[in-house]
Amino acid sequence: MATPALSVEQQIKQLDDARKLVLSDSSHYPLIIQGILPIVATPARVELRRWVADFLAETFASPTIASSQKETMSLIVLETLKNLIENPSEDAAVVKSVVQTAASVYPLVFRWIINNPHDTMTWERMLAIKSRIFRIWDTAAPGVRICCIKFAQRVVLVQTKGPDADPRRGGSLEVSLSMVPPDHKLIPPKSLEAEASGLLDRMLAVFQENISDAVLVDATLNSLSILIRARPHIANKILNVILNFNPLKQANSPMTPKLRVMVKSMEKTTRSLLVHILKRDPQNPLGPRIQQYVERMMRSRNDIFDEASRKRGAPEPTDGLDPAKRQKLGAQVANATPKFLVPPLTPGPHTIAELFTVTGDEALKAFDVAQLSEDLVVKIGITILQRIDADTLKQAVEGVRQRYKSLGASQAELLNPETAPLGVDEDDDDYEPDFSTAETEEQILNKLDIISPDPEKVNAPDMALGHFTLPQPPPLTLLQATEVGQGTVLRVFGVMQTLEEKIKKTKGGLNRLAASAFDRDAWITILTRLATRTLTGLENTDEAVKPEPSDLEQESLANMIRESLRRYIIEDFRKRIDVAIAWLCEEWYNDQVQTKASENAVLHYEKWVLKVMDGMVPYLDASDKNVLIRFVSEIPGLSPGVLERLKELCRNPATVTIALMSLLFLHMQKPPARQMVLGAVEDIWDTYEDARPFTLKLFAKHIPGLGDRGKIEDVKKETNGMEAIAA
Repeated sequence: MATPALSVEQQIKQLDDARKLVLSDSSHYPLIIQGILPIVATPARVELRRWVADFLAETFASPTIASSQKETMSLIVLETLKNLIENPSEDAAVVKSVVQTAASVYPLVFRWIINNPHDTMTWERMLAIKSRIFRIWDTAAPGVRICCIKFAQRVVLVQTKGPDADPRRGGSLEVSLSMVPPDHKLIPPKSLEAEASGLLDRMLAVFQENISDAVLVDATLNSLSILIRARPHIANKILNVILNFNPLKQANSPMTPKLRVMVKSMEKTTRSLLVHILKRDPQNPLGPRIQQYVERMMRSRNDIFDEASRKRGAPEPTDGLDPAKRQKLGAQVANATPKFLVPPLTPGPHTIAELFTVTGDEALKAFDVAQLSEDLVVKIGITILQRIDADTLKQAVEGVRQRYKSLGASQAELLNPETAPLGVDEDDDDYEPDFSTAETEEQILNKLDIISPDPEKVNAPDMALGHFTLPQPPPLTLLQATEVGQGTVLRVFGVMQTLEEKIKKTKGGLNRLAASAFDRDAWITILTRLATRTLTGLENTDEAVKPEPSDLEQESLANMIRESLRRYIIEDFRKRIDVAIAWLCEEWYNDQVQTKASENAVLHYEKWVLKVMDGMVPYLDASDKNVLIRFVSEIPGLSPGVLERLKELCRNPATVTIALMSLLFLHMQKPPARQMVLGAVEDIWDTYEDARPFTLKLFAKHIPGLGDRGKIEDVKKETNGMEAIAA
């Protein structure tokens, strides 16, 4: 029995379920793509073709998929994209998604062809897609044309010279013409560069023609921003064209609402692009010209749009005998602001609220403004001040002033000059008598005490409190001090691990300020100096001198910091190798200072440099060449113990290369250590036979007779082998 065919809605529901699957796990993308491509291989419903095209565009634009996986899938979908875009009756939404997919796929296919020049079929499919996109660029729907601009921008980016791609990042924008060999058969660099130059001119033509379509202009401006940033050698050409473009030119024609929106959009996009360029590169040679262009554009915009939004003022009367004009003037006089009267205060005491209340509405007087929030009162006050008439405000202020004067005059009349207290002037209008209640018996007695004080009380001794001092806390024991110090160090390391690492070009060396910035380097400097410099002069091996408990506490704290630093470095020594070098330089400097101060000084550098190496050596592999060379070359002291650790690396065939290259670097860059290095190389030759070929390759010209020694060893092996066979 045949299975009934599914409807379009059911098929799209199944496809949506597949999409949810790949969004949760990107490893299913290749399988799903191979399963949906046959849907559009034969004539299918337009809904299904739209879904497949949208899914492909979303897949190759997804950042969760690795670049290598995208490159493999791009070879699979090329034929489908070619068939869809070459169909002249294809749906516009399908074509739009196909062009978006092609823009994402082009750098991937380009990189594949660079590494596989024999794959002619793949490149021909890509050329067919590119040719079709360029043909429909000028005649397609606006949405498709925007996608064509994006595709053209990606082609220019790939077919122009730029920095070499970093394989560790895998970004599609890193593919450039610099990766193409000069003698490549399928993609000759000169032809591609010429095509990119012509394509860039075609993109810039939108600014040189009278095109009022703001959608195309904005799309082109947004695409050019990436080219200006990623390809500096063509940035000046693009900027010169943009600076000659006037987005407000269309404003000279009759201003319709649609044209107004389009002109504003083009002006804003152009200005935003130029301002962004100035922020990214303030030292740009075209900076002054860009600044002038932006300022001129803002002034022109204000003149055009603000002038159009202003209302035309009323015409002034030219003929006083015109009846119509006289009617308008009479209306203005009738609508003039009436005189604002503030009623005077009634006799008697008044509150401040009554002084400043100018309204006669009893209901409004009874309203309590304190019920409103402060923000609402401020907003109401600002709105009233903005809209109130100036004459009305002046009349209200004058009325309050008259009230204040009358109130002051009435209060001055209440004072009797003969009974007025001392210190009160008759002309002082600001005086307000204190209508207090009758004094109590206790207040009267206090006044009598002041007038006639008791002699015994006067001669009484001073009853001020003496100096009070808190008792000293009990001293901490050695164990308590160690625990507190360990907790402090752990908190410092916790803060340090959360700070963002900042790369600095220059540093002040050993004399730099330790806390000059709140970053990781500042905390590292503080910790290393706490571990090294705080104990200078405290450590002594003389038996006659016994260390104090405080000295033992500091020594224990210093060793605890050193151990914490070692663990912090070993946790991620590849990224924290600079911390190890800075710390060991401080230890070496401290040892030198203490050696000059005392012959019996305790040295720490040799001990901790070997501990750091013992933590690093088990985890080194062939890719850590730069880490190891930097470490052994930048530590200030090279000892036999360090060379022993390098020789131990020759036991493992995976690390023999980095060990010998580190020794070669020390031999070439550190002349005082050459004899020690050559001795270590000879020990490696005698001990590890598997390391001899690489040792002979690197040190043949530095160790005379090393090649002959290799031949002698081979002869000995052959002789021993023949003797064994004969026996």
